[in-house]
Amino acid sequence: MDDDDALIVAVAADDDAALRELFGRHAPWLASRLRRVLPADAVEDVLQETFLAVWRGAAGYRPQAKAGGWLWGIASRQAALWMRRHGRPPEPQAPAAEAVDPQERVLARMEIEEAVQALGEPGSAEREVWRLLYVEDRTVADVAQVMGIPPGTVKSRAFRVRRLLQAALGRAAT
Repeated sequence: MDDDDALIVAVAADDDAALRELFGRHAPWLASRLRRVLPADAVEDVLQETFLAVWRGAAGYRPQAKAGGWLWGIASRQAALWMRRHGRPPEPQAPAAEAVDPQERVLARMEIEEAVQALGEPGSAEREVWRLLYVEDRTVADVAQVMGIPPGTVKSRAFRVRRLLQAALGRAAT
């Protein structure tokens, strides 16, 4: 059982401090993901509903996988409920002048894939730091805790990731 599992067990036992700690650890990256599917003014409401559901449902938690996955499942269900009540937010429309040529889109996608491949195999230290810091938008301290490494090591790996991406994108541009 990891720290998050222990916190959820404590939340099930009505421990307010455990819920605050769980919120502090996971709210930033959950909010980042929710911003991708909800209007900005709805994110805070859905986040609050998410942690209210965590409070109510913590007793049913089964630590078979990562706590973050369980929390994201609750958050995504809360987002779906919000959309059902308020309607799906309109998709932003690109102005006609900014329409992207399909060939340019394919080339850009190939550049991105090449850059990500430069980070190594899935599960490699650099790729994991990239995923946690830049995809999940977590803090250095949070990444250090998740990976079980010092914050300085996270910063060093992030620096290496940026250099690898710059090199890969530089090669793709030539």
